[in-house]
Amino acid sequence: MEQDIDAAVQGVDSFWAKHWSEYFTETYSSPNVVGLYDGTATDAPTCDGQKLDAGNAYYCAPEDYLAWDTNLMAKGYQTGDVYVYFIVAHEWGHAVQNRLDVRLQDVSNELQADCLAGVGLKGAEQDKTIVFESGDNKELAQAITSLSDELPWTEVGDHGSANQRINAFDKGVREGVEGCLPLTAPR
Repeated sequence: MEQDIDAAVQGVDSFWAKHWSEYFTETYSSPNVVGLYDGTATDAPTCDGQKLDAGNAYYCAPEDYLAWDTNLMAKGYQTGDVYVYFIVAHEWGHAVQNRLDVRLQDVSNELQADCLAGVGLKGAEQDKTIVFESGDNKELAQAITSLSDELPWTEVGDHGSANQRINAFDKGVREGVEGCLPLTAPR
């Protein structure tokens, strides 16, 4: 699992570092990666003074870092290795949002992060820094569905329905960065 997480981190970061200036005038700098943490431990990382919860993944904007709970990743990894790639790419999508001019940020920030995850993973695949296997598309749809607001452990309105999330991710894959920006964004 850790090897796949590392591959996702390297692939997605490499894509954004290589292609950032093709899309944006802002400067790209890689977020820090705390990586795996134990959300049940007393020494779990904090974000802006608040301890990170168990069973979740985060982009901490004030401190510019990414982290994901070990149990969340391990449980999802059991359903397929592509699960961790999606988690990493989605949280990286939030880091990308944080680097953008506010006019390029969508009010549906979770769906925009899903869209940017699609861009990052597709771009990393095209750059040959990530290799997807047969069956990964099905695993990816299952991963996104398992993380949607249609499940009892999520709050309605947090991230969107499974269909909304899959559509946002697919839009990023199909349309690239432009498809992830608000319609009112300056072009």
